[in-house]
Amino acid sequence: MDNNQERESLSSRIGFILLSAGCAIGLGNVWRFPYITGKYGGAAFVLLYIFFLITLGLPIMTMEFSVGRASQRSVIASF
Repeated sequence: MDNNQERESLSSRIGFILLSAGCAIGLGNVWRFPYITGKYGGAAFVLLYIFFLITLGLPIMTMEFSVGRASQRSVIASF
């Protein structure tokens, strides 16, 4: 192993907090959620939620990307 290699580090404190939270929550909840919603009758809500998330969220996300690409500035300066 080369001794001149630098270790990777997180660039911000919030990144570390989000990474720690993601590890603490784990993938178990991601896999368990569809099972629990189907078992207790929440599948209709989840399907409607995903439908509206895509129909309303996709155009907003596209607008955000286009504003950022066109302005070539920071978030505050672009708006």
